[in-house]
Amino acid sequence: MEKIYKGISLFTGAGGMDVGFKSAGIHVEWANEIDKDACNTYETNNPETILAKGDLRNYIETLKEHRDIDIVFGGPPCQGFSVAGKMDPQDERSTLIWSFLDVVKAVKPKAFVMENVKALATLEKWGRVREEIYRVSSELGYTCYPFLLNSADFGVPQKRERVFFIGFLNKDIDSNQMMARIMSKKKNKVTVRESISHLPPAGNEENPITCTAKITLAKNPIMRKSPYAGMLFNGMGRPINIDEASNTLPASMGGNKTPIIDENLLYNRKGEDWVVNYHNQLLSKNIKSEYQEAPKNLRRLTIKEAAVIQTFPKQYNFMGSKSSIYKQIGNAVPCLLAEAVAKSVVEVLDETKYEMNEPYQLIMDFS
Repeated sequence: MEKIYKGISLFTGAGGMDVGFKSAGIHVEWANEIDKDACNTYETNNPETILAKGDLRNYIETLKEHRDIDIVFGGPPCQGFSVAGKMDPQDERSTLIWSFLDVVKAVKPKAFVMENVKALATLEKWGRVREEIYRVSSELGYTCYPFLLNSADFGVPQKRERVFFIGFLNKDIDSNQMMARIMSKKKNKVTVRESISHLPPAGNEENPITCTAKITLAKNPIMRKSPYAGMLFNGMGRPINIDEASNTLPASMGGNKTPIIDENLLYNRKGEDWVVNYHNQLLSKNIKSEYQEAPKNLRRLTIKEAAVIQTFPKQYNFMGSKSSIYKQIGNAVPCLLAEAVAKSVVEVLDETKYEMNEPYQLIMDFS
């Protein structure tokens, strides 16, 4: 009989990480989230899980009552570490990684998985924070290593890089073998076109237009080598190359920071790419940039499409205002990425024999 592992989910959000861990066979017994709309989303989709609402720090003592928990997992708020934010070590949100480890101390799970932004793994600025994570983990009896992963390697149509600090209680693990185990879960690359072109055109009842922020051409565009990397439009919303995985979907979606899709090109592979043509014309100085409304075939990414790109299940229901739902989706850990990590952790707990598909060397020096 296959063992059912018990888990606790922290900083749960809408539940993207939970979707992946449940798919790996983990029964999530208890979860915590502070955002009201995210709580409503989570309860709607996970009625079997006890959801504690509010500040996690108010529950740490009561969590000591939970016994025989196999895995504690979650992604503490990352704004304090993110290059997209102020990167302020005094940001209160930065301290929540220690609240995560306080729960680990209280519950003593067999393993933990703590997700965060790439910067926490790579920047020298956060070197002391990383060392403190390892020190605290070791004092609690855990062998802990960071694993930097790109969601596009695991069937997610999005290039979102995240670090996963994975710790095992009283169990020495080989970090290179663990990385190889995770990478054995790799899937074929999926493009945005492949992931969302099955949806009806935007404006349909099954794919409603959920962001109406006007798209206007920038009078003074910031040019880059790639037409998808510069700032051709006003606002922070950049066009998506639908024949690749998208860049990271931001939590700030909902207004003019929402990514842009070429509706005509999405359903016509042989159509002209207006963004590429416009970019080339600007580079060649065949035209001058001026402030004006963009062509009507350019429109914002819908909520339905954003959820698909984050690999949420088709019938996952989101609660709250449109801006809140965009935020919940942008903040989530892609479900398929979480699943690959969770399956790898379960394999270690099972001590299941596995075949490495190919050698994979983990480089631990992120500086």
